Amino acid sequence: MAMTLSEELTWRGFVNQTTYKDKSALDGDPIAFYWGVDPSADSMTVGNLALAMMVRHFISHGHKAVLLIGGATGLIGDPDGKSQERDLKSVEEVQHNKDSISAQYRTVFADQPFDLVDNYDWFKDMGYLQFLREVGKHVPMRQMLGRDFVQARLGEDSAGISYAEFSYSLIQGYDFLVLHRDKGVTLQVCGADQWGNSIAGVELIRRIDNHEAHVWSAPLVVNKTTGVKFGKSEEGAIWLDPAKTTPTQFYQFWINSDDAGVESYLKIYTLLNKDDLEALMAAHQQNPGERLAQKRLAQEVTRLVHGEQQMKTAEAVTDFLVGRRSIGEADDVLDELRKEIPAARVAETAPIVDTLVATGLASSNTEARRLLGGNAISVNGEKVSRENFEPTDFRSGRLLLRRGKAFKDSALVELG
Repeated sequence: MAMTLSEELTWRGFVNQTTYKDKSALDGDPIAFYWGVDPSADSMTVGNLALAMMVRHFISHGHKAVLLIGGATGLIGDPDGKSQERDLKSVEEVQHNKDSISAQYRTVFADQPFDLVDNYDWFKDMGYLQFLREVGKHVPMRQMLGRDFVQARLGEDSAGISYAEFSYSLIQGYDFLVLHRDKGVTLQVCGADQWGNSIAGVELIRRIDNHEAHVWSAPLVVNKTTGVKFGKSEEGAIWLDPAKTTPTQFYQFWINSDDAGVESYLKIYTLLNKDDLEALMAAHQQNPGERLAQKRLAQEVTRLVHGEQQMKTAEAVTDFLVGRRSIGEADDVLDELRKEIPAARVAETAPIVDTLVATGLASSNTEARRLLGGNAISVNGEKVSRENFEPTDFRSGRLLLRRGKAFKDSALVELG
């Protein structure tokens, strides 16, 4: 028997706070709802993707989605969670970011119906006096000053807050009012960090139109092993844009997921149903070393964001980097390998020390010799301590040189 939406959201971990007295309100007639992303960057992250997956469940259960690009709010910047004032972005940069995020909406929601709107459309011609009369007049100062981020920014030794950022929640609240009037939207879905901004819209609709509106928020995804907000790596955020996080890096982020959190990530980031997911986890727990859950997670999410072919390429590149397949068989993905790791061309018996330095695996000849002497260098997965490569090291004219165990500390070495 299929789950209701409220049951599905509960099972998948998409329940945080809501204004609904009873979660089953989501299981009745279709609801027009909206979810928005500010164009603060030219790509969404896997944090945004978690909420996008929640939105997909709302749509698949018959609710009507309005996806908003914050062209107006992006010109101000959301102060919530920020300890100091943001730098303002230019109109041109915000437009570029809007175009990029709109394209990602179309990818993530490719097979689902939605309306796409930009809040710049209803703010661009609104004058200051009109905004004060139509919005500001209906918002109590006590409500705004009571916000946690405002208190934090106004506290002793804090950076303070500008009137522009202080007013951000009014702008977002007005978005909800406009969409309520124009598209019948009665619900905003958001992450836990947007609860306060979303409530501003509920209050505005109640005060101005005397109508009821609601908010449904999902918890922020947290790495269960580290306790850190999910979607961060040593290199920074994990982006959906392949120019910022390559499909292979994206795939590897998921395949390296922690065992403690992988079941939660499968529930949040894939569309696997309960029976299939439970069967997968049972198989995974029988042999955790095979990392079946992480592999399926990486396949599903990379396919959704980057497509089948890019997923298969990322999978193949990863297999070569971790030694599951011989580097001599990598003809079809050599270009992708060269994008992911340093590459160098050498003679058959070239010095290993020189190659370590040339590829950046060592910062100097001295460090390279120390690494070799410390048994920290491998060729095609085999530890070496000799000074030079040998002809038998090369497979189809190439080898994989590595420092330590992490496959990101590898280099492709080719004859030439």
